[in-house]
Amino acid sequence: MGLLDRFRRKKDDESSRIARLLAGGRIVEGRVIDVLEDAEGRIIQVFYRFSVAGVDYESSQLLTAEQQLTNQYVPGARITIRYEQRRPANCVVV
Repeated sequence: MGLLDRFRRKKDDESSRIARLLAGGRIVEGRVIDVLEDAEGRIIQVFYRFSVAGVDYESSQLLTAEQQLTNQYVPGARITIRYEQRRPANCVVV
């Protein structure tokens, strides 16, 4: 391992990124703009919009099995989002 390798930023895997955001991300309210359902009618992906400091962001997220059990992710519904303060586009649905 070279000297520069010690200072390079390591890429997070998806589960650690989500855990980090859930533990310490800023909270904002967003709105569901669309959903994607599977063949059985369960919502598996949510598309949402939120605003931070006057800037609008849109993103999507595959829902966990636990999130799929709730029926709160319908278009127009208010949802809670956690985001990274320096990069609000790095976000997750709570």
